[in-house]
Amino acid sequence: MFKRSPVEIRTSPHMKRAVTVEQIMRNVVYALLPICAWSIYQFGISALALIIVTTLTCMATEAFFNWMSDRPNTLGDYSVIITGMLLALTLPPGFPLWMAAVAGFVAVGLGKSLFGGIGYNVMNPALIGRAFVQAAFPVAITTWTPSFAPGRFVEFIPSSLALPFMSPVDTSDWVQEHTIDGFTGATPLALQKFEQVSVDTMDLLTGTVAGSVGETSALLIFVCGLYLAVRKMMNWRIPAGIFSMTILVTLPLYLWKPEIYPSPQFMLLSGGLMLGAMFMATDMVASPLTPKGLWLYGAVIGFLTVIIRLYGGLTEGVMYAILIANALSPMISSITQPRVYGEQKKEAES
Repeated sequence: MFKRSPVEIRTSPHMKRAVTVEQIMRNVVYALLPICAWSIYQFGISALALIIVTTLTCMATEAFFNWMSDRPNTLGDYSVIITGMLLALTLPPGFPLWMAAVAGFVAVGLGKSLFGGIGYNVMNPALIGRAFVQAAFPVAITTWTPSFAPGRFVEFIPSSLALPFMSPVDTSDWVQEHTIDGFTGATPLALQKFEQVSVDTMDLLTGTVAGSVGETSALLIFVCGLYLAVRKMMNWRIPAGIFSMTILVTLPLYLWKPEIYPSPQFMLLSGGLMLGAMFMATDMVASPLTPKGLWLYGAVIGFLTVIIRLYGGLTEGVMYAILIANALSPMISSITQPRVYGEQKKEAES
């Protein structure tokens, strides 16, 4: 009559699809490529050289530490390429290339390899490298150059080719020669913090402002991050938590004193918040494991970012906010663990 087909029963967890680490990391690289392309179009060959130097340095550092610790080659998983690309995107376009190489070595050596490699880093490696050079080279990392400068595809920003450990290169004459539309040398966050001048929202969306190599076009970054979220290769709860808390903290202050405090849209679109929320805070290793924990983790980052920006000595707070949240991640996972089914009943019976 009817032939019964065998029923296969498996224990949980039930995998819905087979996606490898390499596939996820490769798609993150794909998502970062348009941002890198825009930064090169905006800042020219200095941005291209910066991306190449940090990426190659990160790859060489990982290969060196793998050789030193007798671990298998992990360059094929694309994770170190992501570290190099993200690191470059957080640096000023005229950042000296030798300093960028130092940042790449620290990012992978201190932020990843010493903890055991991929899957063991407690904080985002790219931000570890960025934090190190911010402390070591504070002048270079806060020196900005104009975007869309004429001749950017045929000449380097002078500071890019500065020799190691020499006196800082004075780029003021170069900036004056290549200034467009009255470049002030300040980022949108600096203009707002110290002069209470807000940059037009459209400029923040399209990226026609000064800033780090890959943080200027908020719209492009959001679209590229959305690609990962749609493909379920990035947990949307983290950026949603960051954006929600940023609005929640900023909106009352803006409504209270709009002449002093920035608007929520300015906070969301300026600086490195969009890049940090979409590509750095979402590090699968350094973020919590539970759904509630992801919301809390994002809220912590959003809250700390606003507080540091408004009341700290720095104009930007995304980097430190993410690193602090990374350190809190194990505790957040612990306190948001769901109750094991039947646990309460067993306790009552005992």
